[in-house]
Amino acid sequence: MRHGKKFNHLGRQKGHREAMLSNMAGSLIIHKRINTTIAKAKALRKYVEPIITRSKTDSTHSRRVAFSYLQSKDAIKELFSAVAEKVGERPGGYTRILRTGFRSGDSAEMCMIELVDFNDSMLDAGSTKKKSRRRTKKKATDAAAPVEAKTEDAIEDAEVVEVTEDAPVAEVKATEAKIEEVKEDDDAKKEDSDKKD
Repeated sequence: MRHGKKFNHLGRQKGHREAMLSNMAGSLIIHKRINTTIAKAKALRKYVEPIITRSKTDSTHSRRVAFSYLQSKDAIKELFSAVAEKVGERPGGYTRILRTGFRSGDSAEMCMIELVDFNDSMLDAGSTKKKSRRRTKKKATDAAAPVEAKTEDAIEDAEVVEVTEDAPVAEVKATEAKIEEVKEDDDAKKEDSDKKD
C-alpha cells in the first residue's frame, strides 16, 4: 500500500528513481542548468537543495554525505568549490525552474532548472533596473524639431556659474534669467508654428 506516500514516483521504482535523480543532480551542479520535464525538475529540486546546503560546510563528513547522493567526484569538486562559494550567504532556494513550453513528441510540459547564482543575465537585470519612460502624444511637425534643437543649444551655451564666496549671487540670477528668456522665446515660436499648421 502507498498510504501517505505523496511524493512523485515519476513512473519508476525506487532504485531507478534515485539513480536518475543522482545523475540529474550531478549534471545540474556541473553544467549549472539542464532541460527536463516539470515533474522531474520539482523532484530534483527537493533532492539537490539539501546537498547544496551541506556543501556550505566543507568537511570530510559533508563531502562523504554529498558523495553518497551524487556518486561523482567531478560533481563533488564543483559543488564544494564554485557552487559553495557562490551560495555561501543564501539561506535557501538555490534553484530556479523556468517553463519552456511543451515537448512535441508527447506534449509533456518542459522546463529549464538552473542554479540561481549562476545566471549572469538575470543577476544583471535585477541589479540595474530599467528606467521607465513615459511617452506623450505630440504632433510631429517639421517646424518643431529645429526649435527644440535651438533650445538645447541655447541652454548649453549659457554660462554655468557656481555659487561660491567669490561669485556674487547677482551673476547667478542674471544667468538664470537669460536661460528663462531663451526658453520663453522658444515656447512662443512653438506656439506660432502650431497655430500655422
